[in-house]
Amino acid sequence: MNILFIHQNFPGQFKHLAVALAARGHSVTALTLRVKEPATWRGVRVLPYTIQRKGGQQLHPWLVDMDSKVTRAEACFHAARRLREQGYQPDVIIAHHGWGESLFLRDVWPRARMGIYCELYHLAGYPHLNFDPEFRGRDEAIEPLRIRMKNLNNHLHFDMAQAGISPTRFQADTFPATFRPEISVIHDGIDTGQVKPDPEVRFELEEGGRVLTRDDEVITFVNRNLEPYRGYHIFMRALPELLRARPKAQVLITGGDGTSYGAKPPEGKTWKQIFIDEVRDRIPDEDWARVHFLGRIPYARFLDMLRLSRLHVYLTYPFVLSWSLLEAMATEAAIVASDTAPVREVIEQDRTGRLVDFFDPDALTAEICALLDDRAARERLGRAARAHILENYDLGRICLPRQIDWVERLAAMPAPPLPE
Repeated sequence: MNILFIHQNFPGQFKHLAVALAARGHSVTALTLRVKEPATWRGVRVLPYTIQRKGGQQLHPWLVDMDSKVTRAEACFHAARRLREQGYQPDVIIAHHGWGESLFLRDVWPRARMGIYCELYHLAGYPHLNFDPEFRGRDEAIEPLRIRMKNLNNHLHFDMAQAGISPTRFQADTFPATFRPEISVIHDGIDTGQVKPDPEVRFELEEGGRVLTRDDEVITFVNRNLEPYRGYHIFMRALPELLRARPKAQVLITGGDGTSYGAKPPEGKTWKQIFIDEVRDRIPDEDWARVHFLGRIPYARFLDMLRLSRLHVYLTYPFVLSWSLLEAMATEAAIVASDTAPVREVIEQDRTGRLVDFFDPDALTAEICALLDDRAARERLGRAARAHILENYDLGRICLPRQIDWVERLAAMPAPPLPE
């Protein structure tokens, strides 16, 4: 079977599935912006497509997002058409359609079955919009209109795709009832053979060369980028009292300085520094020396950080659930997390972790301190967290077999009718 993956940053969410399908003897190809020249990666033929930038376009601001998607879609269309001219015909197309690349592939291969990775449908009501009153727009009547426009790409794909796949129920349930029945909830999977506890882990801090072990009281916090969508501001506001209450704690904060989600910070500033500046004068220098900003770190070092963690904090708006939470659970970290809808899908109060009000830094501090003082509770929660991941999110036993079955069911569907 010929299987074509579409992902601007391939392999992305398909890193295990594409390889597994190739290993099963299928001919697997990927179109992506990530490479400049054709390459082979673990049995997958990876081909580039390139964007031809067009200058001088005058757009309404609400259409900038759609314009970028159409630009990618046009570039991907030309690459796909060249493949077709070379005789390539996919039986199945699997696309992360969120960037728009797959918009015109039905015009190239009208009989191919298409499955789409349904990461999120943008809902314009609370709590998906205006969840955090601190960062509401100036004109709250305008924002729902802009958000609805962001779904144009989703709606254009609903008529093209035969099936969808989504990693969590929360994400799948954001999609409209007309397409929701076509979406299978199957997580990307956690490699629990790699992501596991290590009581002998050692973690060297870059500043000063100090080596931390499991004997140290380590609190960890992770964002892809340090920003409000993932509760960075709430965590920072908890720090002054947390550091005062835990004089031996070492706080490791991982994440970049940019913006992944939500509003950008004021010009010339970063969210990271904005919230450092907000709390810094309430933290003595000797306490601030125990706060370590690691930036973005290699994956192996990231896992060692989680294995080291005596307590891991995870906060998020109602949004896509981070892999880092599941990875922390797989390392048997005790979790304190925000009581928000995506988190409740994996954290059950006092069984796999503890939940606190997203907006209450005092409650966050109190829960962290309570767990740090209760080793038996931490160990119980950590064991239950890993057991939950093994039972529901294990890559090899649970998620990958289900993903492969999803692809095979998609391939068995009747071919779409030819356009009139």
